[in-house]
Amino acid sequence: VQLQASGGGLVQAGGSLRLSCAASGRTFSSYYLGWFRQAPGKEREFVAASSYWSGGYTYYADSVKGRFTISRDNTKNTVYLEMNTLKPEDTAVYYCAVNPRGSYSRSVDQYDYWGQGTQVTVSS
Repeated sequence: VQLQASGGGLVQAGGSLRLSCAASGRTFSSYYLGWFRQAPGKEREFVAASSYWSGGYTYYADSVKGRFTISRDNTKNTVYLEMNTLKPEDTAVYYCAVNPRGSYSRSVDQYDYWGQGTQVTVSS
């Protein structure tokens, strides 16, 4: 599975960005697409996840709940992360990833496939 993330950039606090992650290659009958982020000097942390099958269960970290929305377009094999009301503490490299196990997880080690990351910088 190849993942290509895009959409990062520099934005002022309170602004919005939309990240995209296009998937190609091997597909799975059921899996989760997730977004993680890693700030300088910090561990990679869970941001949001969505199941790929019908129903589209979604999960969010408490720090982004109500501000971020994960969605997907199955026809384009693409998952999005709409980020609103951005804060300086949202500054990080954002990664998309695939968990092929079919069970929800926030753990980095449950995601086997990773995109290259896209930088999001929120200025105060």
